[in-house]
Amino acid sequence: MFKIVRREEMAQGTVILNEIEAPLIAKKANPGQFVILKAHEDGERIPLTMADTDPEKGTITIIYMVVGKSTAHFRDLAVGDAYQDVIGPLGKATHIENVGKVVCVGGGTGVAVLHPITRAMKAAGNDVTCIIGARTKELLILEEQMKSASHDLRICTDDGSYGRKGFVTEALKEVLDDETVNQVVAIGPVPMMKFVSKLTKEYKVPTMVSLNPIMVDGTGMCGGCRVTVGNKTRFACVDGPEFDGHLVDYDELMLRLQAYGKEEKECYEEYCTLRDA
Repeated sequence: MFKIVRREEMAQGTVILNEIEAPLIAKKANPGQFVILKAHEDGERIPLTMADTDPEKGTITIIYMVVGKSTAHFRDLAVGDAYQDVIGPLGKATHIENVGKVVCVGGGTGVAVLHPITRAMKAAGNDVTCIIGARTKELLILEEQMKSASHDLRICTDDGSYGRKGFVTEALKEVLDDETVNQVVAIGPVPMMKFVSKLTKEYKVPTMVSLNPIMVDGTGMCGGCRVTVGNKTRFACVDGPEFDGHLVDYDELMLRLQAYGKEEKECYEEYCTLRDA
C-alpha cells in the first residue's frame, strides 16, 4: 500500500495533488517518467507522469484532473488513505543537456508534467523561459513553482483574467521572433501541442512533446498506447512518453483519446449518482 501524506485541491477542486509514500520509485525516478496507479482492487490502472519526487522523504507527487470514475476514486482518497498499487518509474526519462535557450510551454495539468523538466533544464545551465496557460485564472496551477524553475515566466489565460489574454502559441511566437531558441518543450492538451509544434516547425526549432494515449499495462505488451510518429507505430509507454513534436500524428491521437468517451461519461455519472445517494 502507498500512503497519501499530502493532499491539495487546485483549480477550483477540479485538480488534485497527492504526495505519496513510494521510496523505491522516488529514488529511481527522473523527469519525464510516469507511474501507473490503482486506488483499490476493483479500480482501473491510470498512468500519470510525476510532477515531483523527493528521494530523501521517499515520496512522489502526482497532479491529476478529475475527469471520470477512476480519477473520482482518486479524489475521494484522503491523507492517511493509500493507493493499492503504484508501479514505476515507467517510460523513458527526459533527455536533459545544456543546449542554450529553452522554452517550456505548458497548458492545464500539463504544467505539472512540465515542472520537473523545466527545473532540470534550468539546473543543466540552460536559459529557460516558461509559458503556461489556462482557460481562466482560477484554473492556473503551479505558478510559483514554475517561476522558481525558470528564468522568465509568462502567463496566458484565454479570457484575459490573468497574465496576457490569448493562447500560449501567441506568447511563444513573440519569443521565437525576439530570440534564438534552441529547444521547445510543450506539454498539455493535444490541440495545444499540435499548434505549438506547427509553429516551431516553421522556425525550425526542435520540439519535444509528452503524449498521453490510452494505456493499460505500461510495459509495451498490450499496444493500447500506440501512436504514430514519423509514419511509424510507437508505444508511448516504452518508446516515450516523449516524442519529436514535429513527427506526431496529432489527429490520430485525438481520435484514439475519444474512443471510449461515451462509456467514460456514463460510468462517471453512475458513480456520482451512487456516491451522492
